[in-house]
Amino acid sequence: MAHSLSAKKRVRQNTRRKTLNRSRRSQVKTQVKRFEAALSEGNVATAEEQFRATGKKLDKAGTTSTMHKKTAARKKSRLAKKLNALKAKQAVGPQPKQA
Repeated sequence: MAHSLSAKKRVRQNTRRKTLNRSRRSQVKTQVKRFEAALSEGNVATAEEQFRATGKKLDKAGTTSTMHKKTAARKKSRLAKKLNALKAKQAVGPQPKQA
């Protein structure tokens, strides 16, 4: 147990930060799941919309102590790759059979 005033204050700050960070991480995870669900449906418009929302959440988490800036950027980049792969797949589409 902390005895000094500064140590007690640090304990209070840590618990407050922990709950805030946990909440933000949970929001990011939920948003990523929504994006991946839109990807699995194959709907490009919905996936783009979810990607924007996910990118926004990741950027916010990256600017705070919740997540490192480069970690957020890496996650965002990987999600963008998945979105671009879906777009490429949609652009190619089914090939007509030649006689």
